[in-house]
Amino acid sequence: MDLNLAVLIDGDNIPSAKVKEMMEEIAKYGNPTIKRIYGDWTKPNLSKWKNLLLENAITPIQQYGYTSGKNATDSAMIIDAMDILYSEKVNGFCLVSSDSDFTRLATRLREAGMKVFGIGEKKTPNPFIVACDKFIYLEILKGQGSGGEAETTSSQAEQTPNVDKITPAVIKLIASTISDLEDDDGWAFLGDVGNLLQKKQPNFDARNYGFLKLTPLIRSIDRFEVDQRESPGGKFKLIYVKNKATNRKRK
Repeated sequence: MDLNLAVLIDGDNIPSAKVKEMMEEIAKYGNPTIKRIYGDWTKPNLSKWKNLLLENAITPIQQYGYTSGKNATDSAMIIDAMDILYSEKVNGFCLVSSDSDFTRLATRLREAGMKVFGIGEKKTPNPFIVACDKFIYLEILKGQGSGGEAETTSSQAEQTPNVDKITPAVIKLIASTISDLEDDDGWAFLGDVGNLLQKKQPNFDARNYGFLKLTPLIRSIDRFEVDQRESPGGKFKLIYVKNKATNRKRK
């Protein structure tokens, strides 16, 4: 069953150019039943949002900056989030901001049993990222294609702008996660690996490295083996992954 999501956007902190891709991304995780954006709409820097709000049925919430140097938008967004939480109309939140001020809010919502998704730019401080169940970078949403995972190769990854390098730390994270889940023969179901990677590192996303899916990312790394198996009914394929034997001996 889809989650009913409250989407709360920090208009002072998020570029308007990404709103279409952002809403498409949010739809993957649930039904955005509440969509609000916060800011001082008397300021010219928010004018680019106006047409986009109508196109995406996002409700603007006016918040004047009462005191110089203080972010009244953050306070209004936090108060609304708590009101929505207690209304029991949703079972998940999407907090759209690159501001660490929402770290405590994300933590509090998760303590209440809410699923919390974060969306922000790569400059987002780590405390806010790890306070969410999943964190998506805005940079990977721009211009993403609709092709299948087989179309994305390692060479494509190298050519994609804003792509992170696959560092030894990333490889170690994947390898240790496979080890955590492997059976007696060393194989782990890729779906379980992906879920555990997300719990360990909420901003882990194959798209950060130029791949649409986790499978081609793992195939691109020589340390891992990939096995495609028939499902019990034969209707679809199951992907299993394994640390290569030469590397397993080094543990």
